[in-house]
Amino acid sequence: MKTNTFTRRQALQATAVLDTALFLPVDKLQAKHLNDFDKTPAITAEEMAAIDAALGKKGSYKDAESVYTTPLPRNDLKMKIKGEPVPIPFGFGGWVSFKKTADGKSAMVMSDTVLQMEEVNPLISAAHANGLEISAIHNHFFYEEPRIFYMHIHGTGTVEELAKKYANTIRDSKLFPANQPAPAAPPTVTGKDNFDLPALDAIVKATGTVNGPTYKYTIGRSDLKVIMMGVEMTTNIGLNTWASFAGKQDDAHIAGDVAMLQSEVNTVIKTLRAHNLEIVAVHNHMLGDDPHMIFLHYYGRGKATDLAQGFRAALDVLGKAPMGGMKM
Repeated sequence: MKTNTFTRRQALQATAVLDTALFLPVDKLQAKHLNDFDKTPAITAEEMAAIDAALGKKGSYKDAESVYTTPLPRNDLKMKIKGEPVPIPFGFGGWVSFKKTADGKSAMVMSDTVLQMEEVNPLISAAHANGLEISAIHNHFFYEEPRIFYMHIHGTGTVEELAKKYANTIRDSKLFPANQPAPAAPPTVTGKDNFDLPALDAIVKATGTVNGPTYKYTIGRSDLKVIMMGVEMTTNIGLNTWASFAGKQDDAHIAGDVAMLQSEVNTVIKTLRAHNLEIVAVHNHMLGDDPHMIFLHYYGRGKATDLAQGFRAALDVLGKAPMGGMKM
């Protein structure tokens, strides 16, 4: 029997490698692992056509992220907050996105659905019947009428399979595009008229998007690489911080979501409260994400510039806390 020899030099080399791994911060080790992911393979024109055919509605493709998204707004609803009407784009528009795994061997569907209370459990049953999973159910608002809940649905498979599964899941619900009322005529007054966009952009240090009478910022976490089920989670598949403005410049509503590491949660809460913004919910959206992300929803009312300053202050604390969390 041959005996393997292990020299003192080899032992020292092995020990040095092990010591390096033991003393390297966890986030550095994780970053090295995550940086091994290459650019996500593109969704093909044929796959996009399959999504459009299944849902009966055309979506849009973000080439930089390799994400295809179809909006699913609840235009059948008439929403109020504290008795005052607010437009659907303020925060009552759902979506479904498709993205491939980094190795291109599979794909993910991720969706955020806007539901009345009585619609939640029938959709859970439909999702499970079609081989999809539920990752979160929660509120985004206080004071809204009717009461609305948001449910995140995900699954893996080929793009074509997932498009069919998702379409079958929502087919009998108000979410399905064919079950929505015909689009209303474009509003004569838009977010460009309601708000001083240059003033808000200067505060937020970003450019938003006019959506009907609202104005919305959507900002990704470029400082992080979050992986879920082999998929790099990016801005257009749900890893983002956003702020939506409705109303007028001097009397505005703000609602939004902040995507945080666990170590950032209470710093963000403290910052938003210091700017008189209300914390509405703190929860997960995803399962199996690494690092695990927490999402915070907030609401405020006042001058648009004051509200924007609160949002900017929350953005300023992201990426500043260590990944390890709170020290006891």
